[in-house]
Amino acid sequence: MTNLSAQLVMYEEEVRQIQAVADRLQQDSRARAILVVDKNGQLIAASGSASDLDTTSLSSLVAGNVAATGGIAKLIEEDEFHGQFHEGKGISVHMTIVGRRVILVVLFDKSTTHGLVRLRVKKASVELAAVLEEVAKKAESPQVNVFAEITDQDIDNLFND
Repeated sequence: MTNLSAQLVMYEEEVRQIQAVADRLQQDSRARAILVVDKNGQLIAASGSASDLDTTSLSSLVAGNVAATGGIAKLIEEDEFHGQFHEGKGISVHMTIVGRRVILVVLFDKSTTHGLVRLRVKKASVELAAVLEEVAKKAESPQVNVFAEITDQDIDNLFND
């Protein structure tokens, strides 16, 4: 189980679905690595050569970057910038906010094009948004509290046997 935000919790089923989207995007876009990061900087899924990276630091910095540009957007009376692109000599970064909840990060080199990345990100964003919508629906529906039926006597009995 992974915390998506203060209110949303993601279970393994959703994490598997998100991982599948990341894996497919990495293959289809010929990207080096894909990261799916929540807006708090927590890595949800990674694909490609992400294992070669410090994904913890990268995830935090990506979230900070999105937060900073969100501040810029508000100053110029925009709601939010949905996409960002940073071009480097060897590696470029494409970031897209999906469902106002997560950041889809694509790291790619000269073996692909920004146009192909953008095209494939659009499709992946739709798939990710659907998974995030399911997460939100689950969060809204009442969950069964498995601890509600456990009494203090049950706990005492467990440790006194």
